Amino acid sequence: MIAKLKGLLDETGSDWAVIDVQGVGYLVHCSARTLTALGGIGESCTVYTDLQVSENDMRLLGFAEGSERDWFRLLTQVQGVGSKVALAILSALSTAEVQTACANGDAAMVARANGVGPKLAARIVNELKDKAGGMPGGGAAVGTVVMPAGSASADAVSALQNLGFKPAVAASAVAKAQGELGEDADLNALVRVALKRAAG
Repeated sequence: MIAKLKGLLDETGSDWAVIDVQGVGYLVHCSARTLTALGGIGESCTVYTDLQVSENDMRLLGFAEGSERDWFRLLTQVQGVGSKVALAILSALSTAEVQTACANGDAAMVARANGVGPKLAARIVNELKDKAGGMPGGGAAVGTVVMPAGSASADAVSALQNLGFKPAVAASAVAKAQGELGEDADLNALVRVALKRAAG
Protein backbone atom coordinates (compact mmCIF):
# COMPACT_ATOMS: atom_id res chain seq x y z
CA MET A 1 0.00 0.00 0.00
CA ILE A 2 1.15 3.55 -0.71
CA ALA A 3 1.70 5.21 2.68
CA LYS A 4 3.51 8.41 1.74
CA LEU A 5 4.40 10.47 -1.33
CA LYS A 6 7.28 12.92 -1.57
CA GLY A 7 7.63 14.96 -4.72
CA LEU A 8 6.66 18.19 -6.45
CA LEU A 9 3.21 19.76 -6.43
CA ASP A 10 2.19 19.59 -10.10
CA GLU A 11 -1.45 20.72 -10.12
CA THR A 12 -4.34 21.38 -7.71
CA GLY A 13 -8.14 21.56 -7.82
CA SER A 14 -10.92 22.25 -5.33
CA ASP A 15 -10.37 19.00 -3.43
CA TRP A 16 -7.41 17.29 -5.12
CA ALA A 17 -3.75 17.64 -6.01
CA VAL A 18 -1.35 15.93 -8.39
CA ILE A 19 2.00 15.06 -6.84
CA ASP A 20 4.84 14.43 -9.31
CA VAL A 21 7.08 11.71 -7.90
CA GLN A 22 10.03 11.24 -10.28
CA GLY A 23 7.89 11.76 -13.35
CA VAL A 24 4.82 9.83 -12.16
CA GLY A 25 1.78 11.99 -11.29
CA TYR A 26 -0.32 10.74 -8.37
CA LEU A 27 -3.84 12.16 -8.05
CA VAL A 28 -4.65 12.55 -4.34
CA HIS A 29 -7.92 13.80 -2.86
CA CYS A 30 -7.27 16.21 0.03
CA SER A 31 -8.96 18.37 2.63
CA ALA A 32 -8.82 22.14 2.16
CA ARG A 33 -6.33 22.34 5.04
CA THR A 34 -3.96 19.87 3.38
CA LEU A 35 -4.20 21.69 0.04
CA THR A 36 -3.20 24.93 1.76
CA ALA A 37 -0.32 23.22 3.55
CA LEU A 38 1.14 21.74 0.34
CA GLY A 39 2.40 25.13 -0.84
CA GLY A 40 2.69 26.42 -4.41
CA ILE A 41 2.87 24.69 -7.78
CA GLY A 42 6.38 23.33 -8.41
CA GLU A 43 7.32 23.25 -4.72
CA SER A 44 8.42 20.06 -2.99
CA CYS A 45 5.84 18.52 -0.69
CA THR A 46 5.08 15.40 1.31
CA VAL A 47 1.66 13.81 1.79
CA TYR A 48 0.68 10.88 3.97
CA THR A 49 -1.74 8.71 2.05
CA ASP A 50 -4.58 6.25 2.46
CA LEU A 51 -5.68 4.04 -0.44
CA GLN A 52 -9.39 3.25 -0.62
CA VAL A 53 -10.57 0.49 -2.95
CA SER A 54 -14.23 -0.20 -3.76
CA GLU A 55 -15.94 -2.31 -6.44
CA ASN A 56 -15.76 0.43 -9.05
CA ASP A 57 -13.20 2.92 -7.76
CA MET A 58 -9.67 3.29 -6.42
CA ARG A 59 -8.98 6.53 -4.62
CA LEU A 60 -5.82 7.87 -3.04
CA LEU A 61 -6.41 10.29 -0.14
CA GLY A 62 -3.63 12.69 0.88
CA PHE A 63 -2.92 14.38 4.21
CA ALA A 64 -0.38 16.97 5.31
CA GLU A 65 0.10 15.25 8.69
CA GLY A 66 -0.04 11.68 9.91
CA SER A 67 -2.50 12.75 12.60
CA GLU A 68 -4.95 13.99 9.97
CA ARG A 69 -4.79 10.59 8.24
CA ASP A 70 -5.37 8.84 11.60
CA TRP A 71 -8.49 10.93 12.19
CA PHE A 72 -9.69 10.32 8.62
CA ARG A 73 -9.48 6.56 9.19
CA LEU A 74 -11.31 6.87 12.49
CA LEU A 75 -14.05 9.08 11.06
CA THR A 76 -14.71 6.71 8.16
CA GLN A 77 -15.35 3.88 10.64
CA VAL A 78 -18.55 5.69 11.68
CA GLN A 79 -21.62 4.52 9.76
CA GLY A 80 -22.66 7.13 7.21
CA VAL A 81 -19.22 8.77 7.02
CA GLY A 82 -17.54 8.17 3.68
CA SER A 83 -14.30 9.68 2.42
CA LYS A 84 -16.01 12.86 1.13
CA VAL A 85 -17.72 13.57 4.46
CA ALA A 86 -14.54 12.83 6.42
CA LEU A 87 -12.56 15.22 4.21
CA ALA A 88 -15.29 17.86 4.63
CA ILE A 89 -14.97 17.56 8.42
CA LEU A 90 -11.17 17.81 8.23
CA SER A 91 -11.53 20.84 5.94
CA ALA A 92 -13.82 22.63 8.39
CA LEU A 93 -11.96 21.65 11.59
CA SER A 94 -8.34 21.01 12.53
CA THR A 95 -7.52 17.61 14.02
CA ALA A 96 -7.25 19.27 17.44
CA GLU A 97 -10.73 20.77 17.02
CA VAL A 98 -12.16 17.40 15.95
CA GLN A 99 -10.54 15.82 19.00
CA THR A 100 -11.95 18.48 21.32
CA ALA A 101 -15.43 18.25 19.76
CA CYS A 102 -15.52 14.46 20.17
CA ALA A 103 -14.08 14.54 23.70
CA ASN A 104 -16.63 17.16 24.80
CA GLY A 105 -19.59 15.68 22.86
CA ASP A 106 -19.89 18.92 20.87
CA ALA A 107 -21.97 17.78 17.88
CA ALA A 108 -22.69 21.37 16.82
CA MET A 109 -18.99 21.92 16.17
CA VAL A 110 -18.80 18.86 13.88
CA ALA A 111 -22.01 19.91 12.11
CA ARG A 112 -20.19 23.01 10.81
CA ALA A 113 -18.74 20.79 8.07
CA ASN A 114 -20.48 20.72 4.68
CA GLY A 115 -22.80 17.74 4.30
CA VAL A 116 -22.88 16.90 8.02
CA GLY A 117 -26.33 17.19 9.56
CA PRO A 118 -27.16 17.24 13.28
CA LYS A 119 -27.98 13.50 13.46
CA LEU A 120 -24.73 12.42 11.77
CA ALA A 121 -22.70 14.88 13.87
CA ALA A 122 -24.27 13.44 17.04
CA ARG A 123 -23.45 9.90 15.91
CA ILE A 124 -19.83 10.87 15.20
CA VAL A 125 -19.19 12.42 18.62
CA ASN A 126 -21.05 9.63 20.45
CA GLU A 127 -19.07 6.88 18.74
CA LEU A 128 -15.69 8.60 18.95
CA LYS A 129 -15.78 10.35 22.32
CA ASP A 130 -14.12 7.44 24.15
CA LYS A 131 -11.41 7.19 21.48
CA ALA A 132 -10.64 10.92 21.24
CA GLY A 133 -8.32 11.04 24.25
CA GLY A 134 -5.92 8.53 22.76
CA MET A 135 -5.75 10.14 19.32
CA PRO A 136 -3.07 12.57 18.15
CA GLY A 137 -4.38 16.12 17.99
CA GLY A 138 -2.05 17.54 15.35
CA GLY A 139 -1.75 21.32 15.48
CA ALA A 140 -3.37 22.45 18.69
CA ALA A 141 -6.40 24.68 18.65
CA VAL A 142 -6.83 27.40 21.23
CA GLY A 143 -7.41 25.84 24.64
CA THR A 144 -6.38 22.39 23.40
CA VAL A 145 -3.29 20.56 24.63
CA VAL A 146 -1.79 17.82 22.49
CA MET A 147 -0.40 15.04 24.69
CA PRO A 148 2.66 13.23 23.32
CA ALA A 149 3.17 9.66 24.55
CA GLY A 150 5.41 9.53 27.62
CA SER A 151 4.78 13.18 28.57
CA ALA A 152 3.54 14.32 31.98
CA SER A 153 0.16 15.15 30.43
CA ALA A 154 -0.21 11.65 28.94
CA ASP A 155 0.75 10.13 32.32
CA ALA A 156 -1.82 12.36 34.01
CA VAL A 157 -4.55 11.16 31.62
CA SER A 158 -3.56 7.58 32.42
CA ALA A 159 -3.68 8.33 36.15
CA LEU A 160 -7.22 9.75 35.90
CA GLN A 161 -8.36 6.76 33.85
CA ASN A 162 -6.97 4.47 36.56
CA LEU A 163 -9.15 6.38 39.03
CA GLY A 164 -12.23 5.52 36.97
CA PHE A 165 -12.66 8.53 34.69
CA LYS A 166 -13.51 7.90 31.03
CA PRO A 167 -10.68 8.62 28.53
CA ALA A 168 -12.47 11.61 27.01
CA VAL A 169 -13.19 13.15 30.44
CA ALA A 170 -9.61 12.52 31.60
CA ALA A 171 -8.09 14.04 28.44
CA SER A 172 -10.32 17.11 28.63
CA ALA A 173 -9.57 17.67 32.33
CA VAL A 174 -5.81 17.33 31.84
CA ALA A 175 -5.93 19.68 28.84
CA LYS A 176 -7.66 22.31 31.00
CA ALA A 177 -5.17 21.73 33.83
CA GLN A 178 -2.19 22.12 31.53
CA GLY A 179 -3.74 25.22 30.03
CA GLU A 180 -3.85 26.72 33.55
CA LEU A 181 -0.47 25.49 34.78
CA GLY A 182 1.59 25.79 31.60
CA GLU A 183 3.56 23.28 29.56
CA ASP A 184 6.24 22.75 32.22
CA ALA A 185 3.80 21.58 34.92
CA ASP A 186 4.86 18.39 36.68
CA LEU A 187 2.77 15.25 36.92
CA ASN A 188 1.58 15.74 40.52
CA ALA A 189 0.36 19.27 39.87
CA LEU A 190 -1.39 18.21 36.66
CA VAL A 191 -3.18 15.32 38.36
CA ARG A 192 -4.23 17.48 41.33
CA VAL A 193 -5.77 20.25 39.15
CA ALA A 194 -7.18 17.81 36.58
CA LEU A 195 -8.97 15.87 39.32
CA LYS A 196 -10.76 19.06 40.37
CA ARG A 197 -11.75 19.78 36.75
CA ALA A 198 -12.94 16.22 36.10
CA ALA A 199 -14.95 16.08 39.32
CA GLY A 200 -16.42 19.52 38.74
